[in-house]
This record gives sequence, structure tokens and C-alpha cells, in this order.
Amino acid sequence: MPKLAAFPKAFMQALCKDGTMKVSEWIELASKLDIDGLEWYAGFIEMADRSNWSVFRKQVEDKGKQIPMMCCSPDFTHPDKAFRDKEIQKQKGWIDMTYELGGSYCRVLSGQRRPELTIEEGVKLAADCIHECLPYARERNITLILENHYKDDFWEYPEFAQKMDVFGMLVDSIHDPNFGVNYDPSNTYLAGEDPLELLRKVSHRVVTMHASDRYLKEGTIEDLRKEEGGAAGYAKRLSHGEIGKGLNDYDAIFSELKRVGFDNWISIEDGVDGMAQLERSVAFLRRKINEHWPQ
Repeated sequence: MPKLAAFPKAFMQALCKDGTMKVSEWIELASKLDIDGLEWYAGFIEMADRSNWSVFRKQVEDKGKQIPMMCCSPDFTHPDKAFRDKEIQKQKGWIDMTYELGGSYCRVLSGQRRPELTIEEGVKLAADCIHECLPYARERNITLILENHYKDDFWEYPEFAQKMDVFGMLVDSIHDPNFGVNYDPSNTYLAGEDPLELLRKVSHRVVTMHASDRYLKEGTIEDLRKEEGGAAGYAKRLSHGEIGKGLNDYDAIFSELKRVGFDNWISIEDGVDGMAQLERSVAFLRRKINEHWPQ
């Protein structure tokens, strides 16, 4: 049966920018949820001090939880090799961080969709960089997970492999037991595409999942496709919401994951309207997991 983790989507500014929330406060809040683990973020302010890593791991484990996944954003599509080499070193540092926290999965991305890059060039740059990180990950028993991502908050351009065709090309170019896909159905909407179509293409490579939901504030999915599919800046027609109340069909998603034998971590990236919303999202996912993976 898949396990549930939670990510502090609502508190990223407080944890990563202005320091108005301490990591221990998030651990305390999250530990009250009906979850098995906490997805971590490499950019928490307090993670800059390496001596904190073992402290946070103990705090989480003392609550009976674990830290299975690390969220970070390498940029592997820069044309300058020296820049890419620095990103590889950063990724190795995040792999170390994941290992010391007791985690098993560390995110990788392609990089920014720089206008001068062809698809073939971008896929090759990203694949080469990921291949360079894999032996380091393997030594620490860490699996690198490539997410169908939208855009890091601090990037100028959206994700290079945002569109499913490009994402599929990148996934198909890397075959390694320490590599897999972190599937995020909501991000597919931001690309103006169908999350179930993407899932059917990559389900046999999915090792972890992000669970969230989006709803249309106005117009239709067709309007979104025409106007904002793949545009820079978050799609204004779409908003985060409570899981189970939005566009994602979790019965169809979980049916496909069950079909291919998925039995791993699902991390909730929601709760932007507070902890009560996050609790309801947890309850919805627990119910759906029990329906699709009955004991």
C-alpha cells in the first residue's frame, strides 16, 4: 500500500525566505496529520547549516515519521559547461542531504527552457548531467526522480521538459535502476495537457508521486490550452485547491498506478489555505488509497 507524505506548500516563504517559521514548527504541525512521512526541501533556511540535518531527522523520527523524499531544482540545460558542472556538484550535495536525512528519493529536473536551445540539445544536456549524478546516488542507495515540473520559483524560464513529448524523450534516454519518475498530475494542466495521457506514457517508470489538485477559476480547459499552455508565469486561470475537489481524477490515476504495481510514496503538495484543508486532503487520499489498494 502506498505511503503518504506531506510538503509545506503553504509555508515555503516562511521556511525558505523570511524565516518566520522554523523547521521544527513545521515538523510539529505535520506530525499531527495522518501521514507516514515529510517530504523535505533543500532550500529551507536552516538546512544551510549541515549540523541541523541530523537534528531534523531525529525530530521527525521521534514523531514516528520519516523523510522519504527531497525536493530540489537543478538547472542542467545551461549552455555553459562550467555552470552545468556547478549544478552537478549542487545535486550531489542534495543527494548527501537526502542520505543524511534517511531518505531514498532525490528530485532532479531538466533545467530551464532557454529559447536558444533545440529540443535535442536540451534533452542531451539534461540526460548527460543526470547520468553524471547517478553513480554518486547509487553509492548512497538514493533514487533520482525526474518530475514533470512546471517552473522553479526562482527561474526565468519554465521547465525545459514541461511538455510530455519532451519529458518522454528525456525519460526514455535514461535507463538506470536508481532513476525514475516523480509524477505530478497538476503540473500537466499547466502545460495545457492531459495528466492521464502523460501517466499512461510513463506509468511503468513512476516511483513516487506528488498529489495536489487544481481548479479553474474561469473558462475551460480548452481556454487554458489556447492561452496559457506552457507560458511563463503561473497560469492565472488555475488555482490550487483541496484534493478531490479539483480537475484531477484520482480514481483513474490510482487505477493506472495500481495496474503497473506502484506501491510507494505519494507526497501531498497542498494545504495552501491552511492546515484544515491539508487534513481534508489527507483524509481524501487515505480513503482513495484504501479503495484502490485494499488490504
